[in-house]
Amino acid sequence: MTITLERIATQDTLPDSTSVVIIGGGIVGVSAALALAERNIPVVVIEKGHLGGEQSSRNLGWIRKTSRHVDDVPLALAADRLWAQMPERIGSDVGYKQSGIMFLSQTDEQLAMHEGWLKSVESLDLGSKLLSQKDIDQHVPGGQGQWKGGLYTPTDGKAEPSIAVPAMAKAAMAKGAVFVQNCAVRTLQTSAGKISGVVTEKGEILCDQVLLTGGAWSRRFLGNHGISLPTLPLVCSVLRTKPMDGPTDIAVGGPDFSFRKHQDGGYIITQRGKLDAPVTLDHLLIGSKYLDQLRTQRSFLKISFGCTFFKDIALGRHWKSDSVSPFEKVRVNNPDVNHGLNQDALNNLSNAWPVFEKAEIEEAWAGIIDVTPDSNPVIDRIAEIPGLTVATGFSGHGFGTGPAAGQLAADLVSNESPIIDPSPYRFSRF
Repeated sequence: MTITLERIATQDTLPDSTSVVIIGGGIVGVSAALALAERNIPVVVIEKGHLGGEQSSRNLGWIRKTSRHVDDVPLALAADRLWAQMPERIGSDVGYKQSGIMFLSQTDEQLAMHEGWLKSVESLDLGSKLLSQKDIDQHVPGGQGQWKGGLYTPTDGKAEPSIAVPAMAKAAMAKGAVFVQNCAVRTLQTSAGKISGVVTEKGEILCDQVLLTGGAWSRRFLGNHGISLPTLPLVCSVLRTKPMDGPTDIAVGGPDFSFRKHQDGGYIITQRGKLDAPVTLDHLLIGSKYLDQLRTQRSFLKISFGCTFFKDIALGRHWKSDSVSPFEKVRVNNPDVNHGLNQDALNNLSNAWPVFEKAEIEEAWAGIIDVTPDSNPVIDRIAEIPGLTVATGFSGHGFGTGPAAGQLAADLVSNESPIIDPSPYRFSRF
């Protein structure tokens, strides 16, 4: 994980009961807990490892509307407002800055995709615009790349994943939320056909509602209860440089690299054109749901078969409340870094902006992205288990919308008017 992730202390014991149990201490679960605590609704967040330990601290920190599906933009707009209010709301800095995001086009086909997206959202008045080569050079000076054009949204931004989730969790605790780390939820408990509690490795806690925000673990947890959530894992490798002089504060995504300024003066860099796709049993079970994605995005995937497959099988698919669960066997999912892809990213970036030839790597990490067939999350009540709500499957762009996604989930749990129309995220679409 990132060495900059702030670790916070929480209590070790579970209360006997609460109104809402949240399974998973990433940004969505923590945001939901904050919203519920602000409404004086008793809530307990149970995290098998430590808060923000997986993808919520391993992402790039981008907060964007650009290139999102038009149905997903309202959630991103709501998140923009919440990110801007966050320092005052929680009394702490989360590194949020509305510094803009730019995507670069190397080919006419890439530029046409950006033009198509811009047309699809023209009624939303996002302030996004197409850029010429001259515009790109003005916004991000010192470059040597030859670009067909770019897509730029000045109102997009960034925040620091390693401090955002802990800061929000501390604020939620101050408002009454309870957090318990190093505690795995094994199973749901039901009574009279609806949720009545959860069983953890430390015992049972009674509750009226459960919100599952387990990220890449959600499919396995739901599968044990007979619910099939279609998500598949992808692995993204990332590096952070030491502090250095760079071209811009704007986050930039090229065809085979991306970068954004870190608060310490370094840069967060990844190979935007490649993701590792280690084959698991789920690829065999539900891979057919992803054929459309595979046809259009095969060149982005580095597919491999090896030890990941057998480790995944060894974790098990079914277990009982009195047996050790997969979530106790793997407290924090910590995939291997693909240093080759990271070096490719740095080389490609240096070719486009030579100043990065001087970059020194401070650290590198990898994280697991849980991808749905349409790359949009599920934020919905699960009809088969009354009292269970799910907010998961964010497909690599959940950090940016995290505060709004968490609030939407809290709205569903507490039967309040939702912050945005939740219909694009219904579970039944699969």
